[in-house]
Amino acid sequence: MSQGFRQSQAVLHTWSGLVVGWVLYLIFIAGTASYWRNELTRWMQPELGLPAASDVALDQAQRFLARTAPDATRWSIELPGSRSNATSVRWQPKDAPEPKRGQPNPWQATLDPSGQPVSARETRGGDFFYRLHFDLHYVPVLWARWFVCFCTVFMLVAIISGVITHKKIFADFFSFRRGKGQRSWLDGHNALAVLSLPFHLMITYTGLITLMTVYMPWAVQANFGSRDAFFAELFPREAKVQPAGQRVMMPELATLMESAQQQWGNGHAGSVVVDYPGDAAMRITFRRDSGDRIADNGEALRFDAEGALQGPVATRSAAVFTRDGMIGLHAARFAPTLMRWLFFLSGVAGTLMVATGLVLWTVKRREQLPDPARPPLAFRFVERMNIGFVAGLPLAMLAFLWGNRLLPVTLDARAQAEISVFFAAWALCLLHAALRAPRRAWTEQLAAAGVLSLLLPVFNLLVWNGGLFSALAAGDTAKAGIDLGLALLGAALLWAARKVHRHVPAARRARVPRNGALNTYGAGA
Repeated sequence: MSQGFRQSQAVLHTWSGLVVGWVLYLIFIAGTASYWRNELTRWMQPELGLPAASDVALDQAQRFLARTAPDATRWSIELPGSRSNATSVRWQPKDAPEPKRGQPNPWQATLDPSGQPVSARETRGGDFFYRLHFDLHYVPVLWARWFVCFCTVFMLVAIISGVITHKKIFADFFSFRRGKGQRSWLDGHNALAVLSLPFHLMITYTGLITLMTVYMPWAVQANFGSRDAFFAELFPREAKVQPAGQRVMMPELATLMESAQQQWGNGHAGSVVVDYPGDAAMRITFRRDSGDRIADNGEALRFDAEGALQGPVATRSAAVFTRDGMIGLHAARFAPTLMRWLFFLSGVAGTLMVATGLVLWTVKRREQLPDPARPPLAFRFVERMNIGFVAGLPLAMLAFLWGNRLLPVTLDARAQAEISVFFAAWALCLLHAALRAPRRAWTEQLAAAGVLSLLLPVFNLLVWNGGLFSALAAGDTAKAGIDLGLALLGAALLWAARKVHRHVPAARRARVPRNGALNTYGAGA
């Protein structure tokens, strides 16, 4: 392969990574945290204990709804799983308008392991990070997804051009030269890239597949006329139930769930919907848990008022099943704990790969500046943005967790207040990076993030009845794992802050012009 082609790919790799690098860092760090979004939600609702077994939880939910909303037109029950924290129930009163998506629902409750309603603090939990990594929160959804797709295409280009550029990329994986300035950053960048290269390719490609109808709408428009018509055929809605007006005994939902799970080959039910409970025309729909298989296609089974199986709700084509498999690989809802750790650590490697690439850009170009002490405005902008994103985003995410602990439990719009804490902390980090010298800004933000992370488990230990130790004693590995992870993260951030603080820049090399004359940086040849 010609050297000129490799050089062109190096330029493409550099600029395709830098142009969208900050957004890619946000996508990676928030997406990586999302692998533990259920566990984070459990941690952020400390009022809730360990969930009950699914059959017990379903029986408790049925009894609660029979007492609370016997005349409702619909019951919806979200069952606890191995990673979720409680049973959630909703009901739709007769003649009451259904609440719109995103609006608070007054007809819902969260049940504790004994089946009694419990008041847990309002929070978006780990779902905030999940939505942030492709919806960007404050940006209109369609525009946000267009932009994320645009950045993801650049990520794919950067991966492919990076492999082409580094002809010794796999050999260099085993090389790490400490204290060599630019060379050390490049070694770290290469090692992180190669370590989880299959994961990076998979997560980037499947991310594009997930949103393919957003950035490639022409086939949908040509064949269906509109997105609504396309999705109506792709996800057909069931016909509405017409009540018979005759009251009958409700079958035991736990018994029907056992039958459904046998039909799925010992699969697990994730949710139950009962249309017109107690009516002779009642319809009971069990949906399979999304963590049962890689391709989560919303498989459902339907029963009538007598408990007789009516068959599956709908079947999907092979193309849709393939797409569901791609989405399942991307979200990793199917992954058991060990595999989830592999996904998470690969995501961490991807996050650090993007971060080291951003830092490498400034390190390399600083050595080429005529006067590194007075860099141009564009260079200073990139350098400050690197600090505000690479160090500021972890700090803002930890501030979000602190907001969950410190904001009053009864505060109105509490979930949005937690999110406001996140963005306010991030804005302060960007401002701090602009006002402080780069080395001081790196040190102070990394150290602040480390302290915030280390103090969270201590706060839980003092305030929440023993925190980590009580969670371990109760067998609540989700809450205990988050506390342990925060302690390790805090130690890593403080170590990084210490390394930056103690770093001594390498002596600048003398520039030797071709004619051998003396230059301003040292002696001639």
